[in-house]
Amino acid sequence: MSLPSQAWSDVDFERDGKQVDHLFIPHSIHRSAYGHVAIPIVVLRNGAGPTVLLTAGNHGDEFEGQIVAGRIARALEASDIRGRLIIVPGLNFPAASSGSRVSPLDGGNLNRSFPGEARGTPTQQIAYYLHTVLMPMADVVIDLHSGGSSLDYMSTGFTHTCQDPERDRAALAAMRVFGAPLTMVFQDDDDPRRAFASALGNGCLYLSTELGGTGSVNVDNLSFSYAGTARLLAHFGILQRTEALGPVRAPEKTRFVQIPTRAHQLHASAAGIFEPHFKLGDEVRAGQLAGLTYSQHEPTREPMPSHFKADGFVICRRHPALVEAGDCLAHTAIDFDAGHA
Repeated sequence: MSLPSQAWSDVDFERDGKQVDHLFIPHSIHRSAYGHVAIPIVVLRNGAGPTVLLTAGNHGDEFEGQIVAGRIARALEASDIRGRLIIVPGLNFPAASSGSRVSPLDGGNLNRSFPGEARGTPTQQIAYYLHTVLMPMADVVIDLHSGGSSLDYMSTGFTHTCQDPERDRAALAAMRVFGAPLTMVFQDDDDPRRAFASALGNGCLYLSTELGGTGSVNVDNLSFSYAGTARLLAHFGILQRTEALGPVRAPEKTRFVQIPTRAHQLHASAAGIFEPHFKLGDEVRAGQLAGLTYSQHEPTREPMPSHFKADGFVICRRHPALVEAGDCLAHTAIDFDAGHA
């Protein structure tokens, strides 16, 4: 039996109208003995209908989604929707407000903290509130991510299959509506610490993104992620007046892809300065030289080569030049047969 969450909110999730408030996470510190982390939340409800949970800022150095979620929260009124829309633009708010992937309060990576703990660290409490309160309300979770400060990603939508044919077909159909140039489909990922596992465990459809990265805001990614999110809200019957979100760009025909094995993940084997021999989007072959890592401590030492281990195209790459052994240098992807979903 799960413990009641220590996190709380004054939001009445069953009340019609638009509510702008906070989630409160207890966090007692020297400056504030009975203090809380205050996480902004916007809830719109208008009668019976589906519930969509729209989140961003799961990682605080991913910014396009935070802008998209905030823009939608400002634009919509309860009369524009049917059902319920819950928007949390800065989910791990301590991380989001400091622009860091992990929380400065506890070093917590929210997307490795599910299902959380009722009386854990602030990050664990946020995960627990999502897992036990918000996700059980939702039919659909839209969780907007980008590559963050350490990665640069091709413009990609994400979803996960769950061995439920009907739900899998619905997820793939929704990603066609979102209309990113690429859609990554994950299969058989049994990591219970991630948001998708919590969403699927709560019976939700889980849709996500990886939009650029490098710790900046990409204007093109921002444009199509806003448009894609607007289309999803209409697709699921939430958005009654599409004009409330203004004109949106047309969807692209998405290419479904996958990262099927660890061989498609390239990691640094030495510390130093990495010189890539590839660009984002390049087609590569197993055994091909990916780049060289130069030692800063031993300038006369020959650089350490890294080689791709599998055929595919480069869907993401490391952004900073300095690396340590174990850092992700690149992922390669191949096509995924999405069938007739």
